[in-house]
Amino acid sequence: MKRRILLKGTAASASLVAAAVAGLLVPVRLLAADWPQTAFESDDAGNAIKDYFGDAAVVDSDQVVIKAPLQAENGAVVPIKVTTTLANVESIAIIVEKNPIPFVASLDVLSGASGALFSTRVKMGQTSPVTCLVKAGGKVHRASQVVKVTVGGCGG
Repeated sequence: MKRRILLKGTAASASLVAAAVAGLLVPVRLLAADWPQTAFESDDAGNAIKDYFGDAAVVDSDQVVIKAPLQAENGAVVPIKVTTTLANVESIAIIVEKNPIPFVASLDVLSGASGALFSTRVKMGQTSPVTCLVKAGGKVHRASQVVKVTVGGCGG
């Protein structure tokens, strides 16, 4: 009985290895898309938005909600959470205006979901407006919040 299990396991393992070598097990849907190099290299927030979203109209929206601290004690790890109830969400981006490279994060959403959530931690060098942009339905929806960065939480 144990010999039979060993032979079945060996045959199954060999089949998986052969399929992997042949390239049949490549997760095509999960492979990363081309990352927006020009947006991440831009030193201007407006240019970064244009590089990432193109010429889409940018509108202020109450359907994009930012959850971030009003005062961050440590600028190296500032938690930011973006939620939206918009339909057909295509992508989400976070911009920190006064960072040397303002375009800090982006997320492409598969298959135009209704509503989305994106949570991350960003590094901020100084007090700055944080802008979250959500592309949905051909428009870019924007919400902003100023995050005050302090040293050691002592104010300043």
